[in-house]
Amino acid sequence: MVLRLEDIPGLIYRGAKEIRRSLLFVEGVSGVGYDEMVVVRAPDGIDRVGRVIEVGRGFAVIQVFGGEMGLQTDIAVKFTGSTFKIPVSDEVLGRMFNGRFEPIDGMPPVVSDDLRDVNGSPINPAARVYPNNFIQTGISAIDGMLSLVRGQKLPIFSESGLPHNRIIAQIARQATVLGEAEEFAIVFAAMGLKNDEARFFIEQFRESGAIERSVIILNLADDPAIERLLTPRIALTVAEYMAFDLEMHVLAILSDMTNYCEALREISAAREEVPGRGGYPGYMYSDLATIYERAGIIAGRKGSLTQMPVLTMPGGDLRHPIPDLTGYITEGQIILSRELYSRGIYPPINVLPSLSRLMRSGIGPGKTRDDHKDVADQLYDAYSRGVRARDLARIVGEMGLSERERRYLKFADAFEKRFVNQGEYENRSIDETLDLAWELLAMLPEEELVRIREKYIKKYHPKYRAAAAS
Repeated sequence: MVLRLEDIPGLIYRGAKEIRRSLLFVEGVSGVGYDEMVVVRAPDGIDRVGRVIEVGRGFAVIQVFGGEMGLQTDIAVKFTGSTFKIPVSDEVLGRMFNGRFEPIDGMPPVVSDDLRDVNGSPINPAARVYPNNFIQTGISAIDGMLSLVRGQKLPIFSESGLPHNRIIAQIARQATVLGEAEEFAIVFAAMGLKNDEARFFIEQFRESGAIERSVIILNLADDPAIERLLTPRIALTVAEYMAFDLEMHVLAILSDMTNYCEALREISAAREEVPGRGGYPGYMYSDLATIYERAGIIAGRKGSLTQMPVLTMPGGDLRHPIPDLTGYITEGQIILSRELYSRGIYPPINVLPSLSRLMRSGIGPGKTRDDHKDVADQLYDAYSRGVRARDLARIVGEMGLSERERRYLKFADAFEKRFVNQGEYENRSIDETLDLAWELLAMLPEEELVRIREKYIKKYHPKYRAAAAS
């Protein structure tokens, strides 16, 4: 959004008491509101947009977006009297913007009289509909065992060096609502992305044609860190418009929330706030909640807003404040494994500590397949037994295992190589995923399939399907 000082009616306040990086401390002001939008003109003649992040009697703290170079205490400030708003329309589909919602695709800015506050507004709990419909990502480990449900917030916990960018690009290419592909859209927000990573995503979206049903908001690593606080809010404002006004099913991918939290810590330090756990501000939980809780389904609206935040865990520590707080707010997590990746497994999803809390409500007859729940439970059981057998084999050797333990060890190896592992451009339907699961479960004696009801064994087990076909 481009604003000039002359466009804003009202008083001009001159001079700042202090400048700390991108924060301006202005005194002698009155009638200023929290989160109010501001236009700042520095001596270099450049107008910068900012927002009020703290107010008190006769003073205000302004967070400036854009470059910090050229800012001096000799500035002119105008308060707009409104919060940061962006224009929305159906023209946003297929577009790319920066962290201030300025076009970066060579096309003109979005023109619309419909302006939306980027902070959104809370969904009335009484109007929320419990998520209960399946989204197919085409990735077996997710669709089969960690199913994503419309209206859910399901984060991906990764580490530096793991292929989370490739995974979310694959999800963006392949994700669809079964039977309603024409109503499905992707909003992709990147925070602190390196230039080569940005080129990768742009090429992936364009080459696959996914750009036509997507909106991309990019905050690059060399962009002002402060804009990372605005990027996810802009993306979710666009997503809410498409979901609840255009009645589309929208998947919002937010990457990397760790960079967002680092920017939050940077601003907190500049304001000299008392640090909380890990040096992060004590209000980080509530701040993250204002982002994650914007996912959902509203009664009477056909659309839905689903979130897949991505974060890189510093040092792979699940107890780090960022993944820890994210886990409290969201409905599960998909955890990537460095060990699986080192063995050539892609995507390296460790299904045992991963969880989708809303999976049960989004699968089954009329949604995926009637055997889905039982098959997922049996896969968990068999794979966990195989992993325990692998750990034991490291101590006593494979020859020291019982015949039953060796069978489960063989199953675990096959599960990782055939079910979890798949091509980066391989898009498996949910039927293909479940059929593959049955092929693997057929490695076990039928009496070991204790998690699957007899009627599903008779209906889907390869032995009985082959007999029926003949």
